[in-house]
This record gives sequence, C-alpha cells and structure tokens, in this order.
Amino acid sequence: MARKPLILATVCLAALTINLDTTIVNVALPSLARELDAGTRDLLWVVDGYNLAFAALVLAMGSLSDRFGRRPSLVVGLAAFAASSGVAALVGSVEALIALRFLMGVSAALIFPTTLSIIASAFPERRERAAALGIWGAAVGMGVALGPITGGFLLEHFSWHSVFWALVPVGLVAIAMTLAFVPESRDPGVPPLDRTGLLVSIAALGTLTWTIIEAPAHGWSSATTLTGFAVAAVLVVVFVLVERSVEHPMLDVTLFLDRRFSAASASVTVAFFALFGFIFLITQFFQFVRDYSALGTGLRILPVATSIAVASVAGGQLAPRLGTKAVVTTGLTLLGSAFLWISFLDVDVSYPTTIVPQMVLMGLGLGLVSTPATESILQVLPPARAGVGSAVNDATRELGGTLGVAVVGSLFASLYGDSLASLLDGRVDPSSLAQAQESVGYADALAARVPGVTDAVDAAFLDGLSAGCIVIGVLCLVAAAGALLALPGTRYDPLAEAELVETAPATR
Repeated sequence: MARKPLILATVCLAALTINLDTTIVNVALPSLARELDAGTRDLLWVVDGYNLAFAALVLAMGSLSDRFGRRPSLVVGLAAFAASSGVAALVGSVEALIALRFLMGVSAALIFPTTLSIIASAFPERRERAAALGIWGAAVGMGVALGPITGGFLLEHFSWHSVFWALVPVGLVAIAMTLAFVPESRDPGVPPLDRTGLLVSIAALGTLTWTIIEAPAHGWSSATTLTGFAVAAVLVVVFVLVERSVEHPMLDVTLFLDRRFSAASASVTVAFFALFGFIFLITQFFQFVRDYSALGTGLRILPVATSIAVASVAGGQLAPRLGTKAVVTTGLTLLGSAFLWISFLDVDVSYPTTIVPQMVLMGLGLGLVSTPATESILQVLPPARAGVGSAVNDATRELGGTLGVAVVGSLFASLYGDSLASLLDGRVDPSSLAQAQESVGYADALAARVPGVTDAVDAAFLDGLSAGCIVIGVLCLVAAAGALLALPGTRYDPLAEAELVETAPATR
C-alpha cells in the first residue's frame, strides 16, 4: 500500500505531539513556581492533571474510536487538543492551568489509542507491524523525552505561555495530514460504552492519585491518607466485579489471565512510571541545584531522547528474533540499574562522564521495554479489536506516568520538606521555612537572600531525589524478575503468524 508511509507519518506526528505535552511543561515548572506562586503540590497537579485524565479515559476512548471510526476520532481529538492548548496559553492562575491540563488530557485520551488502532489496521503482517510499531514507539519516546528540550528552547526566548502556544500549529498540521492520508476503519461490532465501569475506574484512579499527591500535606500515616488508599482499593475491587458481571465490559479483565498481556502491561507501566518520575525530578535538579537555564536543561536531557529512539526501533527488530522475554527483561534490568546509579548523584557530579552514561543506560532500557511489550499486548487481540488492546497499552503507559509523578513527586516532597526543616531549623523564620518546604521555587528565591540556605536546599533536594530513584530502581528490578518468569520466550513463528492473519476478523 503506497500510502502506508504517509499513514505512519501522520499517526506518529499525532502520538509525538500528545506525548511531547506530557513533559514539555516539566521544564517550565520553575517558571510556574515563581510566576504563578505554585507550590510543589500545585506543580504535581499541573503535570498529573493531564496524565490522570489521559489514563482514566483512554480505555473508553479506544472503544469509541473503534466503534465510530478511527479517522474522525483522530480529527476530533486533535482539534480539541489544539483548542485547549491555546486556551491554556492565555490563563493567569495555576488553578485555571490545572483545569486546562485536565481538558488536554481528555483530548489526548481520544488521540493516543486511535493512532495505535490505525497502525494495527494498516499493518496486519507481524514483521511489517513490528517495524511500524518500532517507529511509532520511537515517536512516543522522542515526544516524552524531547518535551523538556522543546520547552527549554521556548522558555529561553519567551514566557511559559509559549510551551502551550507551540502545540497549536502542530495539532493543526496533524489534522490536515489525517484528512489527507488516513483511510477510515472501524469495528461495527463494538458494543455500547460501559458507563458504570468507566465511572468506577475514574473514581478509583482519581482517588489513588489524589491520595498520593496530597499525602505529604496530610501525612502518610494520617487518617485522610489511609482512608484514601482504602477507598481506592475498594473501588478497584468494585471495578473488577463490575467488569466481570456486565455483558459488554469496558475492559475484559480476563485478558490479564494471558501472561503475554498481563506481564507486558505491567512492564510498560513500570517503565513509564520510571521515565515520568525521573523527568519530573531531573528538570528541577538541573535548574534549581545546578542553575542551568531552561534551554540548557532541555538540551542535557537529549541523551535520553536519542537512546529511547534507538532502542525502540532495535527492540521491535530484536523481539521476533530473540523473544519478548529476553528483550523486555534486559530492558527493565538496564532501567533499574540506571536509577540505582542515579541515586548517588551529588551537587558537583560530572555531566559528561556520569549523568550522560546514566541517561543513555536509562533510555536504552526503556526503549527495549516499550516496543516489544506493546507488540505482545496487541498480539492477544485480532486487528478488528485493535482499539481495545491499544487502549490498554496506552492506559498502562499513562497509569505508570501518572503514578510515577505522583509517587516519586510526593516522596520527594516529604523527604525534601523534612530534611530542609532539619537543616534550617532556627536559621530562618518559621513562616519562610514553611513556604520553603512547600515550594522549591520559594526556597531557591530565599537562598538568594539568606546566606547558607543554598547548601541546605541542595542537600534537601538531593535527599528527596535519591530516595525517589531508589524506589524506581528497585521497582524496575522486581519487574524484570516478573518479566523473566511470566513473559513468553518464543521467537517469531511464520506459520503461527499466517494462521493469525487468516483467522483475524476483517475491518472496514
């Protein structure tokens, strides 16, 4: 099909754009802290408002795009995304920005599963699909990792509003390419939307994320926090029971009995937990601790972007030859090792000889996980139901990213605040200390006025960063062990592939 490269280019541009937005705002966090008087919890919500809406709705949106048509769904999603980005560029308060971030996340939830559904429909043969997924995975990874670079360039020349203005023309170009190149495809047999399952899943994820982000303020062992975790756990159980009982569930939870599906989903969740948590912290480390500019910060994250792109393509080629188990397990092991190494960062660490190798190791690990795990998820379902598999894949990415920012950011906030209080006790007035504990941006400004505060802020920041990286590293290594035990180790089987293509329901 001569149009296949143009179809792939279109969906990759759409995927790159919405994934760029997951991290482009990170490099603007110090500016938001200063100009909008945003505390650490506000910044967490600016990042996770987008991720939470994305993760909560992506399953439902994948089903809707299958049912009503993937081409119009992509156009509607891109139009809503461009419009909400433009409005976000006009706001003047952190509360309004958080609200717009939720709306942008809703739009992204419609776009992302549609891109993967289009690939699965246009590339039914496994080797061809694996190559397309490798390029798509590179676009996704590059979007996430290039966000800070793009944001840094914009902030070097314009205000923080520019990071949202920049997304508008890209969205419009993607709309034009969709209308020109993407053919219509759908699954007319998709059942009606499972509204009960959707509401319960949103309540469960929202409660869990809110509890984690607000835990540093209430206390991790407080009644509010423990109640929040308990309610979230109950809602998860209710969701499973609802999905098992309804005739047409939003998510067929029995899919997770297939180890290709469950282990691959868990691997993707952990990988993006690690990536999003890392970017949230490292952009602030570079600007607050190392005093790099926004552009300098973005450029210094380039090794992550490059290595993710290379490993995503390589992972798609290696998995059919070496087996998903070998590639994904290796990727998670590299990822975990990188974060344990990063946990030893200090203020004067060398960027070229230490931080660059750490980032390359991390990017290679994530790339090796992303594409093979995505393909493993899609193999469970026929092409006509690609929206379901792609939506689950997308949900795991966004769930991992949402929880990565929430968990790592909240753990950082707790340890940073406690460490700063201990180091500055009696050296600054209580009111200033309380504000410095709530906001690294305020602490950075305070350090410019009060001698000796800079060293305390740096030490407290590194305490929080180190703990966050240890948590990520251990989680990745545990996931590697799980992947080794659960993922299939089989290589590419052309006979099985032929049988899959012959028996798969057709799309129209």
